[in-house]
Amino acid sequence: MSSLPSPMLDPFGRAITYLRVSVTDRCDLRCVYCMAEDMHFLPKKDVLTLEELERLSVAFIGLGTRKIRLTGGEPLVRRDVMRLVQRLGARIGVGAEQGLDELTLTTNGSQLARCAAGLAAAGMRRINVSLDTLDPAKFTLLTRWGKIGPTLEGIAAAKAAGLAVKINTVAMKGVNEDDFDALIAWCGEQGFDLCLIETMPMGEIGEDRTDQYLPLSVVRSRLRRRWTLDETDYRTGGPARYFGVRETGRRIGFITPMTHNFCESCNRVRLTCTGTLFMCLGQDDQADLRAVLRSGADDAALTAAIREAISRKPKGHDFIIDRRHDQPAVARHMSMTGG
Repeated sequence: MSSLPSPMLDPFGRAITYLRVSVTDRCDLRCVYCMAEDMHFLPKKDVLTLEELERLSVAFIGLGTRKIRLTGGEPLVRRDVMRLVQRLGARIGVGAEQGLDELTLTTNGSQLARCAAGLAAAGMRRINVSLDTLDPAKFTLLTRWGKIGPTLEGIAAAKAAGLAVKINTVAMKGVNEDDFDALIAWCGEQGFDLCLIETMPMGEIGEDRTDQYLPLSVVRSRLRRRWTLDETDYRTGGPARYFGVRETGRRIGFITPMTHNFCESCNRVRLTCTGTLFMCLGQDDQADLRAVLRSGADDAALTAAIREAISRKPKGHDFIIDRRHDQPAVARHMSMTGG
């Protein structure tokens, strides 16, 4: 009788059961906290094929990974990405040794109108959509050229397909801090949860991050003037701390990498579209799994390389902005690792 594979343990005894896979560094938007306006994307030869991404994902499943989230850039702009979605979706709940508990996705929503039904058919049950404002003009400003219409149409398509939607909003001082009440109300009307995220110092984006940074402790205090926020033990496997919003019946989560280090319960690692494994979003240590794959390594060698990388997972991140030189804490852009 088969049994669940033993989860990988890092040096601090944390079980690594959650893999975030960036399928592309490309995006059809240029959100100001994520990318520079004039981005230079990777050549095709440096990017893993869908088959290589699947092989790595399956190796992680064999080592106890129970949840995979596909990210980008914007994952749905990757050509034929639905093929990967279907292949991984077929592993949801299929046999203890090869099964996933969940396959999910983070998207900007621009391509959801054409993809939502397919995502649901492949076995996805919930997705995250990045949306920082409901104001059309501000949306274009934040994304540098995007239009809010396709994103809202995509969200509606996801809802119609039966996908649970969570809205992710990056909190930015002086940018969208007046938009949160409208987002909470709209999410309540639509039946969505909302998650607010502190902006993180990653990559050179041509903006002054010290001016953008907004502590979520301040936001939560402000929100309580209008909304009743009730403590809850709800968890999704990620770092968010959730509260119930009594007036809407929905939840609001807070991800606070800057004001509260949540690393003690970290259960995840991040694989980029180049096959680079980052053991921590806020550290530069990495493992080159593409080199292992393309060397002709067998499954045993690939598994050994993954285990060796996990043995180097750090205790926590150090998201500190160099205020003297306005330098990001981590040089790579958020779009490389998908947040």
